[in-house]
Amino acid sequence: MATGSGVVLATERYGSAESWKYFAKDALIERRKDGSGGDSRGNFIVGIFKSVFLPQGYPESVSDDYVQYQFWDTVQAFASSLSGTLATHASLKGVGVGNKEATVAAATVTWLLRDGTGMLGRILFAWQKGSKLDSEAKKWRLFADVLNDIAMFMEILAPYFPACFTLIVCTAGIFKSLVGVAGGATRAALTVHQARRDNMADISAKDGSQETLVNLAGLLVSLILIPLVTDNPILTLSLFFLFTVLHLFANYKAVRSVVMDTFNEARLSIVLQQYLRDRRILSPLEANQTEPVFLQFRKTFPIKLGVRLQDVIQSPDDLNLALKENNMPYLLGVQNGCVSVCLGPEASVHDEIRVMCQALWLSNKLSTPTSREYPIEQQSNWKMVHESHKLMDTIFNPFLKGAEAAGWDIKRTLLDWDEWRVEWKTKSN
Repeated sequence: MATGSGVVLATERYGSAESWKYFAKDALIERRKDGSGGDSRGNFIVGIFKSVFLPQGYPESVSDDYVQYQFWDTVQAFASSLSGTLATHASLKGVGVGNKEATVAAATVTWLLRDGTGMLGRILFAWQKGSKLDSEAKKWRLFADVLNDIAMFMEILAPYFPACFTLIVCTAGIFKSLVGVAGGATRAALTVHQARRDNMADISAKDGSQETLVNLAGLLVSLILIPLVTDNPILTLSLFFLFTVLHLFANYKAVRSVVMDTFNEARLSIVLQQYLRDRRILSPLEANQTEPVFLQFRKTFPIKLGVRLQDVIQSPDDLNLALKENNMPYLLGVQNGCVSVCLGPEASVHDEIRVMCQALWLSNKLSTPTSREYPIEQQSNWKMVHESHKLMDTIFNPFLKGAEAAGWDIKRTLLDWDEWRVEWKTKSN
C-alpha cells in the first residue's frame, strides 16, 4: 500500500491502545504512530503510568469490572490509611509514648500480647472459615473491612480506659488478624476473577503498586493531621467517623461493582428462581446486582455439599429411596434439618450444578412458613426429593444451555463442596 509518505511495509499494535506503521522511504524504514506524527509528551507520561500501575495488556488482560473496582478500592484504601494513622497514634499514646512514668517493659509486653493473640486468631479463623472465602468472596471482603473499622475504633478508645487498655488492644489485634486473613484471601479470589490471561501474579503485583501509592498519599496527609488531632479527642473521633463512612461506602461500591460469571450458591439461587418464574436466564451482571453482599444470619434451610453417606441416609430403605427416580452420580436427602448431598467420584461440574439446583429448590420449599410451622415427616421429605429429580429432568438441560448463552462460566463453580466422595451399590430390582 502506498501513501503520500511512502509505502506501508507493515503495521503493529500494542494491545488495543496504540498502533504503528512502518514506511519505506528513501531506501530506509520509518516507524510512525498511527494517526499521529509522533509520540506526544502527554501520551508518553500516560504510557509510563499505565506500565507501572496497570497490568500488561490492559484492558484486554483483565475483566470488564476491573477499572470500577480498582477506583473504589483505591478510595477505601486511602480512607483506611488515614483511619489507621489515627488508631496508631492512639495506640502509641496508650502504651506510654510521651509519658515519663511509662516503662519500656510494660509497653513491650502489651505489644507482644496484642501480636500473640492476633496470631492465634489468624490460625483459628483460617481453620474455621478458610473454605468459605472463595465461594463468598464479596461477603467476606466487606465483613473484613467492617471489622477493621471496629478494631481501629477500639484502638482509638483504648487510651481513655487505662484499666482495660491491654484487653481492648488485644481484642482489636484479634479482629485485625481476622481482617488480614479474610481480606488477603478474598483479594486473591477477586484476582483470579479479574485475570483473563492467567496473569494473576501481574495483577496482584500492580495492585500492590497501586496500594503503595495510595498509602504514600495517605502518609503525606497524615503528616498534616497528626499535629491537629494531638490532645484533641473530639477532632480525632470526628475525623475517624468521617473516614470510616467514606471507607465503608467505597468498599460497598467496590464489591457491588464486581461481576463474577461463575456460580456460587447465592448467584445460582437468584438465576434459578428467576428461571422457574418466567423461564428467563439472568445475565451475570443482573444476578450480581441483586446478590447479597452482607453476611446473613437469618434462619433458612441450610445446604451441605459433599457430606458423608450417613448424613443423607440412615438405613438401607433410605438408600433405596435416595436412588428412586435418580440415575445421577449423587445422592440427595433431607436429614437433621438440612439438605445434604453425597457426591460420587465420577461427578462432573455439570452434575454439581444440577444437584445444587435441586438442593436450592428443596431448601426454598422447606423454608416456606408452612413448612417451618409443622414438623415434616421423613416420607414427605423423600417425596419432595423425588419431585426435585423429576423437575431437573425437565428443566436442567435448557437451563444450563441458557446459562452458557447468557455468559455464565459453566466449566467451573464456586460452590462450597466438602471433600467426601461416596461410592454406593445400586438398589436391587
